This record gives sequence, structure tokens and C-alpha cells, in this order.
Amino acid sequence: MAKEEKSYLRSGELARLAGVSADSLRHYERKRVLRRPGRSANGYRQYPADALQRVKLIRRALTVGFTLDELATILEVRARGGAPCKEVRAVAAAQLSSVEAQMRDLVALRRELRSILSDWDQALAKCGPGKRANLLEALVSRNGQLNQKRRKSK
Repeated sequence: MAKEEKSYLRSGELARLAGVSADSLRHYERKRVLRRPGRSANGYRQYPADALQRVKLIRRALTVGFTLDELATILEVRARGGAPCKEVRAVAAAQLSSVEAQMRDLVALRRELRSILSDWDQALAKCGPGKRANLLEALVSRNGQLNQKRRKSK
């Protein structure tokens, strides 16, 4: 006789299989991205087998920048029979735009840090043993110089 496959997962099983905590599952329920499960006679949560795919979808969407609130809205439209594909794409496009802006900011920060370290290396080379080079204080005067450069370039 073949082993009968159960049609539900308890919260601990689902959490383990999905790589999340049981608290995360309850949070997803509160945020309306995961349906509230049924309960067994003894009160244990019983998620349908397809809940694992839903949790994997949620986790992946979170890693690419969707918020739980955005997912809740999108999944609600889908549950009502809608096709929120354009909304999904718009959210992803906005996330890409944000990532690109962050990357520009990081490149500028990297350039500034390289310059700061170069200046500090020169200051340390000129500074005698046991003397302060006032590196942190140099950041304040450097900020004023950067602001002047920015104003001139505009």
C-alpha cells in the first residue's frame, strides 16, 4: 500500500521547509500575503501544501525589493481574478531605479573615501610619533571644500 501524502503542513514543518521562522509565517498572515491556515482538532495550524510555494514566492519577492504591503495588494488583485502584471513590473522598475541611484551614491562615496584616505595618509606621514593628526577634524573642513566645489560646478 502506498504511503498517503498529507495535504497539509504544520507551521513548524512549513517554516523549516521554507527556511523561515514560525513567527515569520504568522507575520505573513497578518500582512495578508499568506492565507490563515485551518486548525486541527487540537489547535495546530495546518497550512495547505501549496503554502510552501507561496512562502518561497514571498521570500524571493522580498529579496528583489518588494515590500509585504506591495505583495499583499498584488496578491489580493490576483485572488480576485485580476492580472496585476503591469503593477508587478512597475514595482520592480521602481526598485531597479532605486538600486541604480544607490549604486551611483556608493560610487561617489567610494571615490570620496579613497580621496580622504589619500589625504589622511599624507597627514599621517607628516605627523610625528605620538602626535595627533586630527583626521576626524579634517572631515569638517573637507566637507566645506566639497560644498564649495559643488556650488562652483552648478
